[in-house]
Amino acid sequence: MKRRNSRENAFLAQFELSFEQTNLDELLETVRENDEYGLDAFAEQLLRLYEAHAGEVNTLMEEHLKGWSSERLSKTSISLLRLSIAEMLYGEPDMDSVIVNEAVELAKKYAGEKDYQFVNGVLGTVSRQLHPAKEEA
Repeated sequence: MKRRNSRENAFLAQFELSFEQTNLDELLETVRENDEYGLDAFAEQLLRLYEAHAGEVNTLMEEHLKGWSSERLSKTSISLLRLSIAEMLYGEPDMDSVIVNEAVELAKKYAGEKDYQFVNGVLGTVSRQLHPAKEEA
C-alpha cells in the first residue's frame, strides 16, 4: 500500500477513535475483523505514534492554533493535525513537506471548505518550529 493511502486510512481510524468509546487496540481488531479499510504496518505505526505521544502532540498543536482552541476545531482537522504532528516529531526525518501536503489533500477531501488552509497553516508553523535551520536555507 502506498504511504498516501496508509496516511488516509490512519486518519480514518483516528477520526473514528474521536467518536468511539474504545481504545486503539480494540479499534484495530474491529477494523481487521470487518475489513473496513486497510490498516497496514505504516498506518498502525502512525496511530501508535500519536497514542504514545498524545500529550506532547496535543500541547504542540494547541500552541500553534493562534486564537483557537481544539474544542472549536472539527474532529476532521484535529485528527489530521494530531497524526501529522506525531509523524513530524517521531516519524522519518525530512518528510515534513510530504506530511503537510498529504494532510492538506485529506482536509480538502474530508473537511470543510476552508479547513485545508487552517491545517496547512498550523502544520507549516509546527514544521518551521521543529526545523528552523531549513527556514534559513
